[in-house]
Amino acid sequence: MSLVDIRREGHVCLLTLQREEKLNALSGAMERELLEALGGDDVRTSRCVVLTGAGKAFSAGADINEFADADAASIAAYYADTGDVYERFAALSMPTIAAIHGWCLGGGLELALAADFRVADETAAFGLPEVELGILPSSGGAYRLVRLVGPGRAKELMLLRRRFNASEALAFGVVSEVVPAGKAAGRALGLAGELAELPPLAVETIKRAADLIPEASREAAMLIERLGYAALAQTDEATHAVDDFTRRDRRP
Repeated sequence: MSLVDIRREGHVCLLTLQREEKLNALSGAMERELLEALGGDDVRTSRCVVLTGAGKAFSAGADINEFADADAASIAAYYADTGDVYERFAALSMPTIAAIHGWCLGGGLELALAADFRVADETAAFGLPEVELGILPSSGGAYRLVRLVGPGRAKELMLLRRRFNASEALAFGVVSEVVPAGKAAGRALGLAGELAELPPLAVETIKRAADLIPEASREAAMLIERLGYAALAQTDEATHAVDDFTRRDRRP
């Protein structure tokens, strides 16, 4: 059986991690399949991607048995190979949504943090326990967590190994919404459908701008905005969108 199920619903692509017996722990084989899926036609031609996990969890984290005897050279090789999947997911041009239930720990949380939006149900439980193993989150998780919650809270969550529930994740800003148990994937697909109806070039440009602006100076941020606006205003997509908006606005 495939470790990553791929399903299209119109312009939305749903990716499901399928290693239920291991709570969707991220093995090298699963990461490789996810990389292949991200580069495949179903994802590339979609307007939004939803990522979730089968069974009782989103993902309990990396499969640490695969790293038990890893040395510096093998770790470097890993990040040059399947370990790049987190950045590839974050770099997708279309919006991405993580639909989270059950455990979302370690590498699983790092993968969820690479999404643009995170919807959690009431069963979700989060944590970054890497320090217990003498390591740190190293697939973009520390960077993204600090950006989301600030360095103080990020240190608390990473150094004190604090597990936190869905309500706390919402309060911290780690997730954007909490829904009843079993409803995360459905809600994420609903949001994805809304995003897929928007002008795709504008959506992609806003996503890129939002990713770049936190690292930019004020002057550079303003330039990103203005160049983006100037480029979009010249497109047929923008012309049609303005015409549609004007017609709707004139309705009684």
